Amino acid sequence: MKVLVLGGNGFIGSSIVKKLKQQGVQVLIGSRSFAENTDTVSIRMHSMTLVDDWLPVLKGIDVVVNSVGILRERNLQSHFQSTRETYDKVHNLAPTALAQACAKLNVRLIHISAIGLTNLAKSRFIRSKFAGEQGILSSGAQAILVRPSLLDGAGGYGARWFRRVAAWPVQFVMKSQGLIAPLQVTDLGEAVANLCQMNFDKLPKIIELGGNEVFAIEQYLTKLRTQIRHTHALQIAAPKVVVRLFSHIFDLLAWTPLSFGHFELMQGYNVPAKNMLPELLGHRPTEVGVNINVDCYEVYAISNSHS
Repeated sequence: MKVLVLGGNGFIGSSIVKKLKQQGVQVLIGSRSFAENTDTVSIRMHSMTLVDDWLPVLKGIDVVVNSVGILRERNLQSHFQSTRETYDKVHNLAPTALAQACAKLNVRLIHISAIGLTNLAKSRFIRSKFAGEQGILSSGAQAILVRPSLLDGAGGYGARWFRRVAAWPVQFVMKSQGLIAPLQVTDLGEAVANLCQMNFDKLPKIIELGGNEVFAIEQYLTKLRTQIRHTHALQIAAPKVVVRLFSHIFDLLAWTPLSFGHFELMQGYNVPAKNMLPELLGHRPTEVGVNINVDCYEVYAISNSHS
């Protein structure tokens, strides 16, 4: 079996690649940057929005895992040309075209998404990811959507900020009804690797994954705090309007993982309706927030922004 992992050098993708290789599976990595003499193919999602863009890439592939996403839109310079990497291209048009190509070539597809997406969201980030899900489901491909809750693990972007905030003696936390069920990215990688070798016909089209515990954001920060400082912090409720304002500012500055999309997601119920992680792993999920090195340990944000 040969598996193509899009975003295979990223936070989620690298965990999937590592587990697949441990299982003896032949892996091809799709990445923005091409490395010679490696099993890597150059894939730029924003420029692959048509079915024909994917057909040559999928030749000889049995399963595709798409773990690509962007936190914020941006302009890219390539060969003296400027292109725009947009939410719609990366999260919707490219995955939909990929799924349609998979349907033509009878290639199975696993798409890493997120819990809590809706077309009613004000965030274009969230709406684009929801639209991509719908495009995949209507493509006719043998496809499974994997929706994890917040991911804990080394190599991401958000946890550096989760850990920094958790380390502060005074924390400003938005009060909401939102809940999360954090899981280790290594568990996600193992679950997806196992999925690659399963019969898709016997599996649901949508699989939601979460950890052993359910937290509000302030409770999760407290758990991380006990691992980092072993002391309590003062948590001050931040008004939603203030957090929303800062999320827009951070989007403009491309600074911190807090985006407007995160602001909306943090208010939702990001907990699996049916948690299939223990079933896919065959064992109890790994506890999050244990043996943390603040300098190198990071949490992948709820939005699943990865590449």
